[in-house]
Amino acid sequence: MPALASAFSAAYARLTEAYAGLAVTELTADAPDPNGAGWIGAAELAAGGPGLDAFLAWNEAQVLRDYGRRARPDVVASFGLHRYAWPACLLITLPWFLHRRVPRLPVTRVSYDLTAGRMAVRPVSFACLPGDPAAALPGAVVVPDEEALRAEVRAAVAEHLEPVLAAFGPRMRRRGRALWGTATDEVVEGLWYIASLLGADEERRALRELELLLPGATGPYAGRAAFRVVTGPGGEPAATRDRVSCCMFYTVRPQDICPTCPRNRDTGRADNTAAAAAA
Repeated sequence: MPALASAFSAAYARLTEAYAGLAVTELTADAPDPNGAGWIGAAELAAGGPGLDAFLAWNEAQVLRDYGRRARPDVVASFGLHRYAWPACLLITLPWFLHRRVPRLPVTRVSYDLTAGRMAVRPVSFACLPGDPAAALPGAVVVPDEEALRAEVRAAVAEHLEPVLAAFGPRMRRRGRALWGTATDEVVEGLWYIASLLGADEERRALRELELLLPGATGPYAGRAAFRVVTGPGGEPAATRDRVSCCMFYTVRPQDICPTCPRNRDTGRADNTAAAAAA
């Protein structure tokens, strides 16, 4: 796929260096959308038709392969939304976190290869702060301060996810606040995880930044970052949070509870967090 260097290239390159499971290609203006085995446009998912059916069928097969049992249709849809939304949010939050640049990426500008962990993007525009050298680039929108830039992050993620949530919601048997609680969790836990791969200092910074990004009462998002500290197995402090939503993984593996699941208790939470990260 023809690619270009842009205001986000360094952030996306660092993402792949830290996490080999996700590679991002920025498409040139005249490049066609990628197609072929595995590729699907985000707009196809948002349309809720055959594209979404095929995507969920692939996810259902993955659950059966990985866990040896079938999942309920609403659980498959929940897994499928996570599989897409987790990397999709990073397309916006990581350039903001690393370089204070916020791309606008409506669903018509993103494609996803579910079989290989690849995404292709074609940003419409981006927001940045005064003094950023990228402010001279085409499509730049300069905002006055950090809080205005955080508002751009929230707006850009909501613009991308709103039609996706509308398509997945009936399949998940969720709506309204429950869906936006899921979106809140994807924003927070995706950036938190990638920042942890970038080092302890970056993880600590991500916790602070996410608290400011999602402090609560920032509609349409439900809930907030809400980090807190628990004691690890060696007596060391460890960050955790309670998810706003439940991914329903326990319905497939009852013996396993996600470390940040609202069903979880703080006892053993740090151990579970480490184990989940290793997995």
